Amino acid sequence: MDLQLLQFLTNPLDANAQSRALAYFEQLKSSDTGWQLATNTLINTNAGSTLNDHVKFFALQVIEVFIKQSYQKSSPSQQQAMKHFLSQWIQLQVSQPVQDKVFIRNKAAQIFALVFVCDYPKRWPNFFTDLLQTLSLGPNAIDLYLRVLLAIDSEVVDREILHSKEEADRNTLIKDHMRETCVESLVDSWYHILSAYETSNTDLVCQTLEIVGAYIAWINIDLIANMRFVDLLVRFLREQPLREAAADCLHDIVAKGMDPVAKTKLVESLFSVLDSAGILNVDMEDDVDYLCKLARLINCIGLQLALSWTKLKKAGDNDCACAVMQLLESKIPLTFRFLSHSDDDVSATVMDFVKEYIQLLKQKAAINEAERQQVESLLFIIFEKTKYDEGFYFDRDGEEEAIFLEYRKQLRTLFDNVAVLDRDLVLNRVRDLVNMTLPRWQTSSFAEVEAALTFLYQLGEALPVSHGNHFSGDPAKASALQPMMESLLSCGVSNYPHPAVTLCFFELVVRYEKFFLVEPQFVAPTLVAFLDQGGMRHANPKVRSRVAYLFSRFVRAVKSHMTDYTEDVLRRLQDLLILLPAESGPQTALLTHDDQLFIFETAGLLITSGNFDAETKRNLMDSLVSPVLEKFTVLLEELIRLTPQSPNAVGAADAANQKRRAILAQCLSHAMSAVAWSSKAFTNSQSIKASGCLSVYLKALEVFLRAIQLPEVVSEIQAGLRQYLHRMTVCLGEELLPFVPSASQVLLKSSSVHSLSEYIPLINQIIAKFKKQVVPFLTQAFAPIISAIFNALAASSATVNDEEARLERQSLQRSYFSFIAAIVGSGLMEVLAAQDSAVLQQVLVSLVQGAVDYPDPVAQKTCFSTLRRLVEIWGGKDGPSEFVEFVYKQIVPACFLAPLRDTFDLNDAQTTMALSESALCLRAILEKRGDEELITFLQTQYLPTLKLNLQQSQEFCMALRSDQKLFKSYYKMFFQQARGL
Repeated sequence: MDLQLLQFLTNPLDANAQSRALAYFEQLKSSDTGWQLATNTLINTNAGSTLNDHVKFFALQVIEVFIKQSYQKSSPSQQQAMKHFLSQWIQLQVSQPVQDKVFIRNKAAQIFALVFVCDYPKRWPNFFTDLLQTLSLGPNAIDLYLRVLLAIDSEVVDREILHSKEEADRNTLIKDHMRETCVESLVDSWYHILSAYETSNTDLVCQTLEIVGAYIAWINIDLIANMRFVDLLVRFLREQPLREAAADCLHDIVAKGMDPVAKTKLVESLFSVLDSAGILNVDMEDDVDYLCKLARLINCIGLQLALSWTKLKKAGDNDCACAVMQLLESKIPLTFRFLSHSDDDVSATVMDFVKEYIQLLKQKAAINEAERQQVESLLFIIFEKTKYDEGFYFDRDGEEEAIFLEYRKQLRTLFDNVAVLDRDLVLNRVRDLVNMTLPRWQTSSFAEVEAALTFLYQLGEALPVSHGNHFSGDPAKASALQPMMESLLSCGVSNYPHPAVTLCFFELVVRYEKFFLVEPQFVAPTLVAFLDQGGMRHANPKVRSRVAYLFSRFVRAVKSHMTDYTEDVLRRLQDLLILLPAESGPQTALLTHDDQLFIFETAGLLITSGNFDAETKRNLMDSLVSPVLEKFTVLLEELIRLTPQSPNAVGAADAANQKRRAILAQCLSHAMSAVAWSSKAFTNSQSIKASGCLSVYLKALEVFLRAIQLPEVVSEIQAGLRQYLHRMTVCLGEELLPFVPSASQVLLKSSSVHSLSEYIPLINQIIAKFKKQVVPFLTQAFAPIISAIFNALAASSATVNDEEARLERQSLQRSYFSFIAAIVGSGLMEVLAAQDSAVLQQVLVSLVQGAVDYPDPVAQKTCFSTLRRLVEIWGGKDGPSEFVEFVYKQIVPACFLAPLRDTFDLNDAQTTMALSESALCLRAILEKRGDEELITFLQTQYLPTLKLNLQQSQEFCMALRSDQKLFKSYYKMFFQQARGL
């Protein structure tokens, strides 16, 4: 072997040499003699002593490839040479002064295991005898022996590794033969190692315990679960270097699959031994890693007892099940000690058993007093463990924070289950917690206050009621929750300085919004809390952001009780409604643009739901919207001045102003969004007219459409205008129609694939609402829209390898087909009929292409559905004569060509829907053109081109004439057979 070259395998500084070394390494792996070079190099004492660790590892990899690919079918002499290498490797491990690195020893053990699965038991029946004889050579030999056993477990037993049926059968044969011949000898060797090296080599003892744990899953339990082994394990549990490994070993013993009665006996005997030895009298101040291991063992004991109880109940053995339940419940106090441990890792380790215990209790008709006390203890633990540490970093998304929040979710699930089990207990204990905490919140830690508020919130989730109304219906819940909410809103806790408590308070207010319907006197102080320094003017931006959203929720919920406060609230909101930032100079906005939108929505809702006449509402809405329009006008004029009038005008000045133009565009878009959000209180054209606010929004639309003056409309402005028009399509009636053409000019100017994809849904919404009223506009705009779409698709086809561009292109294709479908589906055929014949032909052909050529089942379904509708409208005697020719030349073939494509996945749900539309399309042609015409065309002209014989053709036509449901079933089967699926 070229050892000098192989040295460069791990040298990234010389890329050329590394590349040559990798090529040589691949050559060795593929060569018939590479493995022999590798074995000779590794067992040569002089070379081995100077080999680089990574070169050794690569040499072992060469041998591994040979064993996996060629060893099974190699010659007897080659197999013998491999065994000779393994023997010499053992001698080398024993004789060398310094052990190889762990990764080399593990790779060598894997090679032993790979040879083992090929040769045992037929070609190497004495494998374990030979291996056991090496144990007398000392610790290094024992280390290799243990690693080989672990590697064999990975190859033969490990359930997480997928095996073929052939490998599974092989593994079963190996285990059966091992049980008959050598397992007892292996177990004796383990016991000897554990006894001999208990004090002198704890690493070997821990490795051996891992082996015991791995093999116990499939060997006779009595070989391990006996006094000689258990005494050792108990002793190890008292020795710090060994106790974690001993606990893991006991866990694996307990987890072994067994009959429920035998399992219960095993578990209880082990538990009794551990208890008698004082192991379970745990010092909770002990090492956390060990406590986690011990908690894992207790968790496993509990889960195994629960599993035994379930099996016995299912088998109808109620007496044994009752006895198991008593044993299980006796483990609960110890389990709760671990659950309540200050370290969350220890606590989380027993969570599964605690959850399972609650599930078992839920299956009982009623719990007794002792069980109720256990559940109450659990509830107090949940209360305590839910509290944040004083040093928790709320403003950092670190790993520790994420782990605790996930742990908190588990506690919440546990709380919810306890609430299902005993609603009254949970209700009373949470009430006690809240009543104890809120009166002294000023002197309590934030963790205590936050936890109390959190559980008050979780009551609403754990005790669900119809439509979230906890304050009517069930007197027990109302009488408990109502005083707690009164205390919350009157004690002043919203002023607590910690943001976590502040957020909890406002989340609670919205969670229990129905409270204010029965206690409206609390609306005013709650509004003050939202509007003051503890709410939307809080020092913490995260709090301000969340409270802005919650405020909109709150106002919507209590709007019927807002009449007396509307004007005052609007006045207090004024500084939050100023559009920032746009002017030069540093300015600090309390709310982000997105947060500010919720305030505009809230202001609009306050105005429209207030007890004002129409003129007052219009004046108030105008005072809300006019400052935005004034700011929009100023900013738009500046943007027009800064925007080059032509591409040739771009120069140094433009580069300097580019950042400013981007800021202006974002602010203009935000202005349109703000006015759009203020209209969310209106649900239709009648509500906006009744409020007297119609003129306000029409005026805003006129102002926004001045963006047409821009030489080039940027995407942010188009997005803002689209959002506004979506809202106005809902709010306005036919008053909107005169603005649609100029709006389309803005939205189609500088049109990109993305902007067109967003524009089409808006036009579809307008079509769906106004139908015939939009015909004049569509007739004029149809060809330009189609042209813009086709041009954008053509321009984007050059970026087929760009995944993002491909998805945008697919989105535009779908939008285009939905546009044609909206026109046809709304019966606006005069729009299509008025188009130039070339344009109409282009559209019709594109539908066929979409149905057949695009591997997009969503688009294909839309295309077939549209073609079917066209047939239903134009396919009869009154339709255009050239359309009939199109039906037979294009639509009928499409119904066959699409399902015959390899890209048409007949097992995909979306594709099946497209196939169904294709079948319905043929049925529509049959109904519109008549049985004789279509059948004659199929039998005499089209089906013969598909190489169908007369019988197949007749069978297809007969199915086509049959019931629609039967034909759809036949249709799918027809194409499955045609494609040999």
